[in-house]
Amino acid sequence: MSRISTGLQVLVLVAGAAATGVEAQGLVTTHKLSAALANQLVGDSVAACAQKGYQVVAVVVDLDGVRQAVLRGDGAPIHSMDNAYYKAYSAASLTLSRKEESTKAVADRMAKAAPTTVPQTPLPNVTYAQGGVTIMAGGAAIGAVGVSGAPGGQFDEECARGALAKIKDRMK
Repeated sequence: MSRISTGLQVLVLVAGAAATGVEAQGLVTTHKLSAALANQLVGDSVAACAQKGYQVVAVVVDLDGVRQAVLRGDGAPIHSMDNAYYKAYSAASLTLSRKEESTKAVADRMAKAAPTTVPQTPLPNVTYAQGGVTIMAGGAAIGAVGVSGAPGGQFDEECARGALAKIKDRMK
């Protein structure tokens, strides 16, 4: 009797695995920038701001918020190291569900929201400061770049967007 019971259990497991197909393997495919492209993005971001006289830090993260590349420009303030990461992390994590493209879009949405719907508890590594931009490839978010140190978030964002435009054709 135990042979029949074991045989039925195996049959049920095999049938269940066949019904779910590849998903049963538990694999998830994700995309992110190559190391070379992530390094170019932070380099171009810092260079774009330096041309305007801004000393900044640029950070690229993947969708898990893991740093792929970091560059602290000459003379960039030390607090900009963390702030650039927070901007990138926030853009990578907060913009996905609403298809927003930057921390500015998140901040603008929250400014219009009723006070009772705005989170009151600070989340680790999250900022609503302008300067975080979602990296899109093929219509999907694959990470984010954060820039910090310019005399205003709008300038940080301009540098990030300018650098993204330079690598856009290589993100296919």
